[in-house]
Amino acid sequence: MPTRTITAEGKEWRVFPSGYVTQYEHDEFGLLFISGAGSNREVRVTRYSPRGARSREQSLAEMSDDELMGLFAQSQPSFTSPEAGYAK
Repeated sequence: MPTRTITAEGKEWRVFPSGYVTQYEHDEFGLLFISGAGSNREVRVTRYSPRGARSREQSLAEMSDDELMGLFAQSQPSFTSPEAGYAK
């Protein structure tokens, strides 16, 4: 699985496709932003619509760092999202 790294809010964040499939399977993908490890680990989640490639891995590879920073700014804490284990 491809990984990208950005620096935001003074932390290094690893960025992964979430692998979570919604009803918009090929039009909307999820991203996980992960910083730290163990009990200091922080996870944020967002969704986006790819502009070019229609695979999660390729669309992540094609995004610029500025685009990733924009998605990070829209991301939410992991406890709000099913990608990271949220359950109703």
